[in-house]
Amino acid sequence: MGLLDNLKAKLGPAKDKVGDLAQQHGGKIGQGLDKAARTVDEKTKGKYSDKIDSGTRKAKEAVDKLGNKDGGTPGGTPGATPPPPAS
Repeated sequence: MGLLDNLKAKLGPAKDKVGDLAQQHGGKIGQGLDKAARTVDEKTKGKYSDKIDSGTRKAKEAVDKLGNKDGGTPGGTPGATPPPPAS
């Protein structure tokens, strides 16, 4: 067994735990990301607003992806029922 195999075996349970936490607390994590983004944007006087918005959006998508275990659509609220397709 190689080094990477050993690391994967040891980190497997941690990945599950992170996914569980992301699913349970996704809303609070999103609020924290928004608050941090606002603070940084204020401190930089809006100079990097587009980059801050992009980074915040990507971080929220990552949290959604981690918390999404049931195969729903990424970017949605974990555990929420997806909307019906448009006709």
